[in-house]
Amino acid sequence: MLIKSLVTAVTISTLAAIVSGAQASPPTSIILVHGAWADGSSWSKIIPLLVAKGLRVTAVQLPLTSLADDAATVKRALALETGPVVLVGHSYGGAVISEAGNDPKVTALVYVAAFAPDAGQSAGSLNASVAPAPLAAEVRPDSQGFLKLTRKGIYEDFAQDVTPAEKLALFAAQAPTNAKSLGGTVSIPAWRSKPSWYIVAAMDRAIPPSLESTMAKTIGATTTVVHGSHLIMLSRATAVAAVIESAAVAQGEQAAAH
Repeated sequence: MLIKSLVTAVTISTLAAIVSGAQASPPTSIILVHGAWADGSSWSKIIPLLVAKGLRVTAVQLPLTSLADDAATVKRALALETGPVVLVGHSYGGAVISEAGNDPKVTALVYVAAFAPDAGQSAGSLNASVAPAPLAAEVRPDSQGFLKLTRKGIYEDFAQDVTPAEKLALFAAQAPTNAKSLGGTVSIPAWRSKPSWYIVAAMDRAIPPSLESTMAKTIGATTTVVHGSHLIMLSRATAVAAVIESAAVAQGEQAAAH
């Protein structure tokens, strides 16, 4: 009788595990999309926090040559994923995920102090719709149509609340950004069909926080205000990672419910 009971218990346990495994959704992947004058290393503090939560993470490297080129880079990253993806965009990266996020693998969007253009809008046109932020005076074009930030722009307006060493690295390694990227218009914004989260950077001197709040409301995003600079993923990494994780968890729960 004891042996029969043990066999029955093991069988029930095995069947439960099989059923559970069949119903479980694949782990959510996170694709991080940086903004202008930056690269994938701007997510260096976020990546380990998300990986520690069991999430797969990819930080793309945008060419910053045009919106089309940058969206194509994200689409190539999406093509390599086999499960659901949460797309995260910072600053100009918000325009990129709005354009590339219609891929069926994308289940949610997270905007981190980011532009969220509607159809026919660009990061540049949204920025021009309000009074210039302090960073605007520190942008310098070259003869090829690429833009760079001055040292003052990086140190006082782009990332005023990171460490001196981080400011130095940001200034030295900034990625020149073509005006075609900032001026590229979105076709069909993914936020119209995908749930969105938005982080407003309350101390932002690159995009006015009031504009961020307006965009968050326009797209119907779940909104969090973080008291940090434009580079909040470096200065307030824990808070930013928590929002990204909550978006991933919410999508996982929704998938499990279906």
